[in-house]
Amino acid sequence: MIEDDLELAQIITDYLASFDIEVTNTDSPYNGLSMLSVNKEFQLIILDLTLPEIDGLELLPKIREKSEIPIIISSARDDILDKVMGLERGADDYLPKPYNPRELQARIKTILKRIDKPSEVKKEEHNSAFNIKEEDMQISFQGSSLTLTLAEYDILKLLIQRNGGVIAREDFIYASDSIEDDSSLKNIDVIISRIRSKLSKIDNSKTYIKSVRGIGYQLV
Repeated sequence: MIEDDLELAQIITDYLASFDIEVTNTDSPYNGLSMLSVNKEFQLIILDLTLPEIDGLELLPKIREKSEIPIIISSARDDILDKVMGLERGADDYLPKPYNPRELQARIKTILKRIDKPSEVKKEEHNSAFNIKEEDMQISFQGSSLTLTLAEYDILKLLIQRNGGVIAREDFIYASDSIEDDSSLKNIDVIISRIRSKLSKIDNSKTYIKSVRGIGYQLV
């Protein structure tokens, strides 16, 4: 974790330790770069933006020159331009402060699950009830083509690609060009409801999109 608020860094470190996630902290961005070069065992970076020596947005491309390690931005700066620039410069996620550490843990788990088990993901997607044809922007469910809006397509595609991982509502907004950046999280709930309705018309034996309280949604 590259974070100059040492008290916050310790709180997060202690919390994540309860989930068997070991965190190494530094308040120096350049020291963080050096540590990344020396230790190849790091699996993920939690990056603040407002740092001494160099801004986090300027640090991102320097990290990407060295590694493709996943990066979660953890910042009190909630300007949409910072979010867009952070994601465009290589961050995998953007979590505005203040936040519940439980949400950070969930996002870390989702990202690491996605990168740690690529072969398992491919196998399960191949055998799933869903099929994505990206060139046509079409998704079929149990062999039947779904009629989806662009926003519905983007959200369902992300759920399928995350392969059972929990996805925060904010992630749907960042992942879709068809959803306004200032959309309320309630809009995501409405879109999810429409997708559920379309799936139930084909198979109403169960709910395929599960609500995860306080976080977002999961395809089951």
